[in-house]
Amino acid sequence: MAYSPMTLADLATRLVASADVKIRWKLVWEFLEEYRWETPDVQPSLLHAEPETVGDERWDALLAAIAEHLAAKHDLAPPSWTVLRVLRHPWFPAELVSQRMDALVRAPAAFRKHGVYLSSRDLEAA
Repeated sequence: MAYSPMTLADLATRLVASADVKIRWKLVWEFLEEYRWETPDVQPSLLHAEPETVGDERWDALLAAIAEHLAAKHDLAPPSWTVLRVLRHPWFPAELVSQRMDALVRAPAAFRKHGVYLSSRDLEAA
């Protein structure tokens, strides 16, 4: 079986399959790492297919934020499916107050737009 990079739709399927939050974050970091290793002409194709709902609006908004953030790096409009995945109340995934403050200051624009406050440092460290 040949290797193919994980898409956001694949990531959503894997998130649904695991209720363990730590495993879910590892899957997100795995997606981001695979994305980084793909060539710039392949990267946008990993974002287009609409992911199924994860069953938790926070994780659905996170997927939309990731798609919009990564599309912007290619100077592309976000996929149309991202428009409705916006939280009414902000989500700070970090547990420590200092990490939450860092996320408040350093969350990329696409993440803030979707109500997900995750520091850009966390995205780079993945």
